[in-house]
Amino acid sequence: MKKWFLYLMVLMVMQSNAQVLPLREQANIMDDLLAYRLNHLLPQLMEKNGIDMWVMITREYNEDPIVKTMLPATWISARRRTILVFYYNPTTKVFTKSAVARYNVGDQIAAAWDMKKYPNQWDALNALIVEKNPKKIALNTSENFAHADGMDHTEYETLIKSLPATFKQRVVSAEPLAVNWLETRTEREMQLYPQLIRISKNIIAEGFSSNAITPGITTTEDLVWWFRQKINDLGLTTWFHPSVEIQRNDTVAFDHLKAFTSKGYDSKNIIQQGDLLHVDFGISYLRLNTDIQEHAYVLKPNEKDAPAYLKNAMAKANRLQDILTEQFKENKTGNQILADALAQAKKENIEGTIYTHPIGYHGHAAGPTIGLWDQQGGVPGSGDFPMHLRTAYSIELNAAVVINEWKKTIRIMLEQDGYFDENGFRYINERQTNLHLIGNQR
Repeated sequence: MKKWFLYLMVLMVMQSNAQVLPLREQANIMDDLLAYRLNHLLPQLMEKNGIDMWVMITREYNEDPIVKTMLPATWISARRRTILVFYYNPTTKVFTKSAVARYNVGDQIAAAWDMKKYPNQWDALNALIVEKNPKKIALNTSENFAHADGMDHTEYETLIKSLPATFKQRVVSAEPLAVNWLETRTEREMQLYPQLIRISKNIIAEGFSSNAITPGITTTEDLVWWFRQKINDLGLTTWFHPSVEIQRNDTVAFDHLKAFTSKGYDSKNIIQQGDLLHVDFGISYLRLNTDIQEHAYVLKPNEKDAPAYLKNAMAKANRLQDILTEQFKENKTGNQILADALAQAKKENIEGTIYTHPIGYHGHAAGPTIGLWDQQGGVPGSGDFPMHLRTAYSIELNAAVVINEWKKTIRIMLEQDGYFDENGFRYINERQTNLHLIGNQR
């Protein structure tokens, strides 16, 4: 506990100025987070889902997405064939972690393969299964979540073929348990997440400033690569290429597809005074991810603030965020949340499009999908998954607003990361309510 507190203090001091920890300190924190999750969270989730054995089989360079979240920080990939076996006895409350592999998987999962007794790795796995005699053998197969479908076809066929007949019928999908593992955020992780958001927002704020933008010269592609370079210079990585787009007083209509397409150099993409800019940006750090969309306005000469009509448009999009998060409720499905939020938005005359998703180990993470931009009637499968406590989400949506001064409809596209628990929903590190201003305002 003292070690964890020290890590947290170092992290908070360094990241108050958007600084990133040295790799060694990052590794210490990631391993500490993992140890807590394996030893405390995982047995709880196995009991909750009625799974007494969870078997994961993966090979080097073709890693199961969930196995990757369980490897020590110094492991860049799995080694040869790595088999993880977690067993939880609901009666005795005994929980064991085993690696049917040549090596210990870090400090937390000990190798349990006696190669002299069982030269064949599959025989060693079967011996462990027979010893534990589980009622269910959960494998990572899933129709609805790619994250939970990491069981390779060849490995699956080999396992089923080698399993003793008694155990073949006990094989089940690990989908509910796998999604729970990925979506549940621990208290320690939520102490760290605000730092990730702060780093992300600091980068966006610098990008949406005269430090990175010279109106009449800087293109959207220039700014996109400024963001990528900044991420790299800070020693961070990202899980997607940023995008920057312009809405302005012209005849170009909003297009969802074009909005997130990198267009390269084009005279129309030179950032000008009077432009409304949008960025979609995120980082990966300490095995967690951010996903943020914000807007900026490029001041015209003698302007000190954005026009009232753009500020009003931002307020309408903020209201759509509130409408959505007011629908968050434990065990309510993503499709139910979507339908209720859109119905309320319609009552308030807000033309909204909602495409919110979980976030955590992955940017587009496992858990209830709350709409896709092209599926506003609900998303079969992942949209039917229920919302659980201690889960994080990117509140991603847009509001269509008529701008009479421009004689067109624009979209305020926002995305802000938040957390849902027993106390309700909250943004992890506030949300954008005011436009970034680019220019010589004082």
